Amino acid sequence: MKPSQSLRILIGAVRVPVDANEAEILNRAKDKMKRAGLSTSTLHFRLYKKSVDARRRDDIRLECTVLAEGDAERSAYPASLLKRADARFLDEEPLRPVFGQEPLRKRPLIVGMGPAGLFAALLLARNGYAPILIDRGASVFERVKDVERFRNNGILDVESNVQFGAGGAGTFSDGKLVTRIHDPRTSFVLNTLYEFGAPEEILYKAKPHVGTDLLREVVSAMLAEIQRLGGALYYRCKMEDFTERSDGTLDVRTSRGTFSCGAMILAPGHSARDTYTLLLEKQFAIEPKPISVGVRAEHLQTDIDSALYGQFAGHPNLGPAEYALSDTRGERGVYTFCMCPGGEVVAAASEEGGLVVNGMSNHARNGKNANAAVLVSVGCNDFEPINGSVALGAIAFQCRIERDAFLAGGGGYSAPIMTAGDFLNEKTGSLPTRVQPSYRDGAVRPADFTSVFPQFVTNSLRYALHSFGKKLPGYDAPDTVLTAAETRTSAPLRLLRDRETLSALGHSRVYPCGEGAGYAGGITSAAVDGIRASFALMSRFAPFCGEE
Repeated sequence: MKPSQSLRILIGAVRVPVDANEAEILNRAKDKMKRAGLSTSTLHFRLYKKSVDARRRDDIRLECTVLAEGDAERSAYPASLLKRADARFLDEEPLRPVFGQEPLRKRPLIVGMGPAGLFAALLLARNGYAPILIDRGASVFERVKDVERFRNNGILDVESNVQFGAGGAGTFSDGKLVTRIHDPRTSFVLNTLYEFGAPEEILYKAKPHVGTDLLREVVSAMLAEIQRLGGALYYRCKMEDFTERSDGTLDVRTSRGTFSCGAMILAPGHSARDTYTLLLEKQFAIEPKPISVGVRAEHLQTDIDSALYGQFAGHPNLGPAEYALSDTRGERGVYTFCMCPGGEVVAAASEEGGLVVNGMSNHARNGKNANAAVLVSVGCNDFEPINGSVALGAIAFQCRIERDAFLAGGGGYSAPIMTAGDFLNEKTGSLPTRVQPSYRDGAVRPADFTSVFPQFVTNSLRYALHSFGKKLPGYDAPDTVLTAAETRTSAPLRLLRDRETLSALGHSRVYPCGEGAGYAGGITSAAVDGIRASFALMSRFAPFCGEE
């Protein structure tokens, strides 16, 4: 009897030496199944996940999971034998929306072309909803020009920059796809990115990344597909206000005119402070949420490679070394975030007179420096209410640090820096030596971080450097370069929504989602939340059949 569907088995704990090639990895998985008494003759094997186990620098291993697929009966692979092989069945249900019956009187409109907005628009377009997709920033390649002009000349476009424009803030990062969420939609996100041009390795690497250079092409291809399927794209189109009408439509006023829509997916990104202000004025249910602030720490990538990989540093199967460090024993939680091997520190401001840094790297990760955010946890009780609003106080907390960083850098978007030696010894003025700052090709100025951050932040950053130096030798080396200020790691607010419908509380046709709504923390989780929002909309409304 022919099986009703293809059999899929995951074989885990396939550990091989760092020199092993893919064929050796697959053969090791086959051997595990054979030793467990399972047939492999009708199965096709391919790499499913691969990570590096560098806990022992003298014996670095590759830790792999292999997928076996084929036409065979599940009954031939009993659970007891699968357990012997560290294997299990992989049952993934395809994403299938359920369509509602309520008529959608106007096309749905999506605010924001970051991962949440992109994936929401793509799914709506594929299912006949003809979405309108707007973003305050420029198209991908026009945005690249805006970002390069800021990097080279210090000329900031407040509407099109590292934060705003097609692809969202993630387009000018490392393109990291690592996520802590365990959601079956994650596989759909990775496969979709691969479909539109991301490298195949994102499907199996434990820490996948696309790279800024390749991610631009992927975003452009997704936007072109949305348009091909009947979606409409509007760049340099900033939402300024909206009105919810009694006839079940919304009028959305933008910098390019007013759009009438039947529902709105709100995915503005974590830096759209004017959008937050608008929603607070409209009395949307919004709560402050904890954030993190800190600096970018730069080391030579070769130093990080040696510290983590020892004699295996530079091995082609390993690539540039990555790290993730944390410590919760001090007064505040401290951790590293968005580590960019072979990358650079980028100018990420989106407001005049405020200085923000972030990290990025291209797919090859072949730059001289490694950088990562070193962050201090900030709680809601650290925000001073403004006019009784802790939410406004959360925004003001970020803004204050960014303005002080701008002043400490001397204006003109030069960044304030300190060597770790100066910072740890509470001195100022030393110039970088072995590690040269990558921010805007060295447009930096030695400063005193006590003029930028509250004391609890500087105290915690010193604690972090000492702690991380014990875990990763050389992390607190005197020539480490610290650049301020990293403030946009996540949204400071959360737009409350109904748990069942995912619409904003009291606003049934507005669907907040993604990082800007406070429901995600990276490209993949934002994309997943955009998928949720689109499915919620589709479960209520029938596909769009033309305006009345």
